[in-house]
Amino acid sequence: MTYEELLQAMLDRVPSNVDKREGSIIYDALAPCAYFLAQQNFQLENYLDLVFPDTAVGEYLDRAVAAFGVTRKPASAAVRKLITKGAVPIGSRWGLNSLVYTVTRELASGTEYEAQCETSGDIGNQYSGSVQPISNITGVTAELTDIVSAGADEETDGALRERFLQKVQLPATSGNAYHYKLWALDVPGVGDARVFPLASGPGTVTVLIVDNDKNIDTSLESAVSAYMETVRPIGANVTIDSPSSMAVNVVADVTLDGSKAKDDVLQAFRVSLNTYLKGLVFTDYRVSYARIGSLLLATEGVQDYDNLKLNGAMANVIINDKAIPVIGTVDFSEVRIYGIN
Repeated sequence: MTYEELLQAMLDRVPSNVDKREGSIIYDALAPCAYFLAQQNFQLENYLDLVFPDTAVGEYLDRAVAAFGVTRKPASAAVRKLITKGAVPIGSRWGLNSLVYTVTRELASGTEYEAQCETSGDIGNQYSGSVQPISNITGVTAELTDIVSAGADEETDGALRERFLQKVQLPATSGNAYHYKLWALDVPGVGDARVFPLASGPGTVTVLIVDNDKNIDTSLESAVSAYMETVRPIGANVTIDSPSSMAVNVVADVTLDGSKAKDDVLQAFRVSLNTYLKGLVFTDYRVSYARIGSLLLATEGVQDYDNLKLNGAMANVIINDKAIPVIGTVDFSEVRIYGIN
């Protein structure tokens, strides 16, 4: 019952010879009680959604899955390569945009260092370029370059729920393929994995991994390999690797309806195509020609299309089982406005 329904029901039980109008003593006495009861009813209605893993969110989801040995992956900090012109002390701090990186280790004498971002998460991976000293350092310039170890955001509710469901629904026992996949997914930053048993003969296993955004991230390999050594069965030879990438190139003659510019249509289509391709990673190794066509027609500003080709052919694209599809070139080579020659 809503607050209004509860208050009216309570007022209905008050004798009619008593003033029950808004602002009266009895009205003002019952209104807070009705409000409190309405809150309790709302919480009770949502109680089941908060205690079952398939619908729980936030800390409730954490508690629901913890009973099965699954915990949310915390955010991790990015470690980057810092190239300097001159020696800098370990522990010195350098700023780029709103981020601060702390030098943690020397890689090459006086010229290359490892620097860890003080802000955990994917944001530490995003920027490169010249950094400014925050510590009292003069006469030295520095540049932030390669990612040594990628930072990752805290695991989302959706990713945690999916990992939990995989653990309870898949028969992961005694070091079978499902077990290796779950072990790989336990490592922060890993978004999905595919296992190849007997990859190089008896006792060998190859595990391919991608990051949380279903992208290739070779910096995750060492972390997964180190963790796998602590959990794998005795005698198993496990190789952790990243998949190769296979570009999906799209060309088409597109008829626009005049509501959007060509560049806007192209960008919107690339977003849709990227979402579709990421959904195929480790699940489907066929890029559908028909699906690409439907994505193109569903793009705002597109009236029709012709001569659609994927990698030069009017056919599906087959992806190698150790590769993932990525966007290649997208070219709308002959764009016309509908109704205009």
